Amino acid sequence: MSLSQLIALMVGLSIVLGLGLWLVTSLARLYSEIAWTSPLLANLLVFVVIILLIGIGGIVIYYLGSGIGKKGKKRRPKRRKLGEIGRKAGGKKQIAEETLAGIKRQLAQIQDEVAKRALLAKQQAMEASLKRGSLKVVVFGTGSAGKTSLVNALMGEIVGEVRASMGTTKEEMCYTLKLPNVDREIILVDTPGIQEMGVPGDIREQLARELAVSADLLIFVCDNDVTATEFKILKALASIGKRTVLVFNKIDLYSEEEQETIIRQLKERVKGIIPAEDVIKACANPQPVEFSKGETVTPEVEVTGVVRRLAAICRAEGDDLLADNILLQSKQLGEEAKRLISKQRNRQAEQIINRYQWIGAGVIVCTPLPVIDMLAAAAVNAQMVVEIGQVYGCQLNRETGRDLAVSLGKTLVSLGIVKGVVEMVARALQATAATYLVGKVIQAISAAYLTRIAGKSFIEYFSHDQDWGDGGITEVVQRQFELNRKEEFIRAFVQDAIEKVIEPIRETLDFQKAEEVEEEEDWEEEWGDWLS
Repeated sequence: MSLSQLIALMVGLSIVLGLGLWLVTSLARLYSEIAWTSPLLANLLVFVVIILLIGIGGIVIYYLGSGIGKKGKKRRPKRRKLGEIGRKAGGKKQIAEETLAGIKRQLAQIQDEVAKRALLAKQQAMEASLKRGSLKVVVFGTGSAGKTSLVNALMGEIVGEVRASMGTTKEEMCYTLKLPNVDREIILVDTPGIQEMGVPGDIREQLARELAVSADLLIFVCDNDVTATEFKILKALASIGKRTVLVFNKIDLYSEEEQETIIRQLKERVKGIIPAEDVIKACANPQPVEFSKGETVTPEVEVTGVVRRLAAICRAEGDDLLADNILLQSKQLGEEAKRLISKQRNRQAEQIINRYQWIGAGVIVCTPLPVIDMLAAAAVNAQMVVEIGQVYGCQLNRETGRDLAVSLGKTLVSLGIVKGVVEMVARALQATAATYLVGKVIQAISAAYLTRIAGKSFIEYFSHDQDWGDGGITEVVQRQFELNRKEEFIRAFVQDAIEKVIEPIRETLDFQKAEEVEEEEDWEEEWGDWLS
């Protein structure tokens, strides 16, 4: 108990005792006055006071006891089960496993078998890597910084290539590395140097960056302060969550004072990107030193600091580094799958639109009723909306599809798009279809064109999880109209409509008319023969 708390306690007790004495004195005086006239009433008063004091005391003791009990419970640490601790420790790994399972389900939607097999192979490789638990450590840097020398120094000797990925045995060299007190396989990868000149250099630089992105841990080697290009690469890798150890190599070329200056500059330069403890000095391939008397001395290799830091990181963060890299690669794989699925869905939806736009045009050509005032309703077919929704995984009934179609049709009318489409089609038909029943043809082609705008709008709606976006349906419809109103597109669309709808129907009607004329002539001839 502190001094201030002790003083407060003493003051409080003094006040309580003073009030208690005052109360006892007052009650004694009151008892004497009442007992003078009525002893029974005085005894009753004493009994009531005693009961009240006992009740107050009991209440105080109860609340004090419950308060102490609560404090005791707060102080008592909550015991955690071993299973809960294990689940928390393996949280990232479990998330990575669940993510890979989700990617597999996503890949099952891809219809292109070649692309599906390629992406599934990547997903399975990631699953195997997560299960195996080996860490991929990639050595990265410029060609002259001594990357290969550092790899050789870490290995002690070149033990041979373990494997070659992407078919580039001359570009990527992989070795197994054993670190002290680390019970997992470490794959050490020597990459091509960045900032090489010429086209082959560009290819090597691209390969090095791809390998860096696929790494669980990076060793970035430099032989002085990092350049602007190197810093940009380090910053980009850090932004995607790549853990990097920065190794200042070739320290044998500098004095002790110069080494400390460069190390201090490096730590300041990469502050916020690489922790200070991950900036390490090394001498992977020391150069011989000649003295004045002709004596040559070769300094010893010094990579102990690098080995210790790598071992510490792999022991403490190995599982998290592996899981983080799997999650990053899963994200990239998922985005690639999403792009393929999006193209696949757009292609299927485009086929649905093409089918319904020509069906609608054909119906109008064959219908004797005037439909110019009904173009907005005819432009969107409820069944087309339902089928496009199914392509994007949205199960709609005919009633919902009809409601969406009516809503979009009203928007087409309110924006004046129906009138604008009719005028555009009429202008396009002036030079190509003067001999046709132009009024009927204008109606049919306009309806097909409006169906196309509506279908394109619904593609945008369903691809955004049934959301028209901040601008609403009006903005989407207006945007699709602007994208499909180019003069070249209108002319091609009209010509396509004539070839696919108008000509076949006209030929059918001409054929039917010729048959009717022939039948009429045959009937007249038979009737004439009968009369004669």
